[in-house]
Amino acid sequence: MTNLKAILVTGGAGYVGCVLVPKLLAAGYRVIVYDVLLFGSDGLSAYPNVRVIKGDLRDTADFRAAVEGCDAVIHLVSILVGSRRDFEQVMEQGTRSLVDAAKAAGVRRFIYASTSSVYGVSDDPNVTEEHPLVPLTDYNKYKGLCEPILLRYQSPEFTTVILRPATVCGYSPRMRFDLSVNILTNHAVNRGVITVFGGQQKRPNIHVEDIAELYQLMLELPDGLIGGEIFNAAYQNHTISELAEIARRVVEQEMPEKAPIRIETTPSNDPRSYHVSSRKIAEKLGYVPKRTIEDAVRDLCTAFKSGKLPNSLDNEQYFNVKTVRKVGLR
Repeated sequence: MTNLKAILVTGGAGYVGCVLVPKLLAAGYRVIVYDVLLFGSDGLSAYPNVRVIKGDLRDTADFRAAVEGCDAVIHLVSILVGSRRDFEQVMEQGTRSLVDAAKAAGVRRFIYASTSSVYGVSDDPNVTEEHPLVPLTDYNKYKGLCEPILLRYQSPEFTTVILRPATVCGYSPRMRFDLSVNILTNHAVNRGVITVFGGQQKRPNIHVEDIAELYQLMLELPDGLIGGEIFNAAYQNHTISELAEIARRVVEQEMPEKAPIRIETTPSNDPRSYHVSSRKIAEKLGYVPKRTIEDAVRDLCTAFKSGKLPNSLDNEQYFNVKTVRKVGLR
């Protein structure tokens, strides 16, 4: 055990955060959430013992105060859309300032959520952590630029680790329907037609419950196993067309009244394609995800049937880019 007790989770009111935070609380951690709260904090409303601080990574004084007394930081915050200056200020400069503040405050472990989309397009049959980064968007670029910032701070007193998660899928109390498996499932359930853009692009995926458990594991492992390391975190690699077939099949099984569900294919302007290897994390840490894409689709079907996801095609709260473009970052 690492004896880490107080955890600051940036972006803790988001899609992954609302699954992660309850797990940390159940494990006995004290949790402070630092989030811009663009989508509110309803996903954490069942947990009154969580301290939620509204702020973003440009609010230097606020996060310096938030990190005081914390033993570890799980840094989930990112932005998907904005000006180049927004990306520089929130992601690159904000991350650097947050790491500075964490180290100055005596934080002992810093876990950074990067993304497997930093790889861009690759024909390599198994993209490992050593693969060149070829980002196609500002989001991918600045996620990657933050990685060396963190690694420069690695020391025996300040353990840093970087995870590159695959596209996350499955149900969360702060739901997103702008992620591949979730989009396909939403369309299957509520339109009866799944529209596939392109189809041959390869995408790795991981269940939201699995990635949340992996962040928790990063708090528990010895320093020497993870210090200064980068780990891919993926499970199943499929083409978009294969994901659509899985969504169609599972929705028809779970909600037979929706059958038959059609799949329509149209051209895509999103060329991202890569097959991610998670061999390193399995061999070095013994970590293998427990849940499948089918599980994610079933979980979403259960949420739909119980009425937890109203107006899922139209409500902008389920779509990060739409919401940011409408209301701005501040």
